[in-house]
Amino acid sequence: MSTDTSTQPSSNEPGRADALADVRTVVVKVGTNVLSRPDGNMALGRIHGIIENLADLNRRGIKVILVSSGAISMGMSRLEFDKRPTSLPDKQACAAIGQIQLMAVYQQGFDRYQIPTAQLLLTEEDFASRDRYLNLRNTMFRLLEMGVLPIVNENDSISTSEIEEPSSDRGAIFGDNDQLSALVASKLDADLLLLLTDVDGLYPRNPSTGGETGGTPLSIVGEITDEITSMAGGNGDGPGRGGMASKLRSITIALQSGIPAVIANGLKPEVIGEVLGGRDVGTLFLPGKRIKSRKHWIAYASSTAGSAAVNPGAKKALVEQGSSLLFKGAVRIDGDFRRGDVLSIIDDEGVEFARGISNYDSQEAGGLLGRDSNEIADADFPEFITRDNIALME
Repeated sequence: MSTDTSTQPSSNEPGRADALADVRTVVVKVGTNVLSRPDGNMALGRIHGIIENLADLNRRGIKVILVSSGAISMGMSRLEFDKRPTSLPDKQACAAIGQIQLMAVYQQGFDRYQIPTAQLLLTEEDFASRDRYLNLRNTMFRLLEMGVLPIVNENDSISTSEIEEPSSDRGAIFGDNDQLSALVASKLDADLLLLLTDVDGLYPRNPSTGGETGGTPLSIVGEITDEITSMAGGNGDGPGRGGMASKLRSITIALQSGIPAVIANGLKPEVIGEVLGGRDVGTLFLPGKRIKSRKHWIAYASSTAGSAAVNPGAKKALVEQGSSLLFKGAVRIDGDFRRGDVLSIIDDEGVEFARGISNYDSQEAGGLLGRDSNEIADADFPEFITRDNIALME
């Protein structure tokens, strides 16, 4: 069973209390629509309520990492923008100003509970480089060991991956804080990803479309199927960037790491405690098979430097047999990439189904396309991409 709108799980799915019983580390992502009022100003009462709830988790011995949106929105309010700016410099200026305001509120709030906080502003490069993301992981672990509550946001004042569309020749790692929070959760081996938004969970129909909703959100989702994905619609409107579709993409990252996730309504005062207490609040997504950390990095935490299109036979070998990608099966490459870069592997319809680390740069690979392995016996590698360096995008 993939979905359940009641409070009772199927016989082969754990109940909420069981699934969340052993949470020791939780990543909580708070969206812009939760942090701000309709007029764009900070919802200070609501923010301090969230701080109080997170402080309570801290007192119970649960380690908390907070991923907070809202910097651009707060900067817009401070600079008296009446709508979201369209130019990149204006967005980055708003982020630079708003981030200070946001952190000041958090620091003052957590200081009331004697909880030290740390700010981590991240960019794509912190995940694209395996060395940098391992350093980030070590820093996070040390902060948590010291009793510090890390507060994470993308560094919008210098990074553009969240506030602009990714370029056509290089894929973005994350396009909003939903996916950033999932990457943080996966890198820290968190026990739960909690996404706080302005709706009660995932509905059978998207409430924003005005269509039939079925009355209540789904309670438990055992697998993100095409049917589940269709319920999300597109990205959201308003001051925030992410919508329900973005949240499902981020949850997929968490589930692949064996981490359950919950979408819940952050406008409700006690929702954090209710979720951690196993109450039937929001939509709980249960993980399935966990993939190895290196392949998880290839699939989700790395940016792509180019693409390799393959024929149907090669796709079948990669997907069904776990084979390496040979040059005989590659029909086209795009992008200027180097040996060791991550490539998007696409089928003959242009759909990405895997990612892998190239054994060759783009110039070398271009001269070997379509050739049989025995024709390139003198090459450094018989494979374009070795199977141990290929991650399927499930």
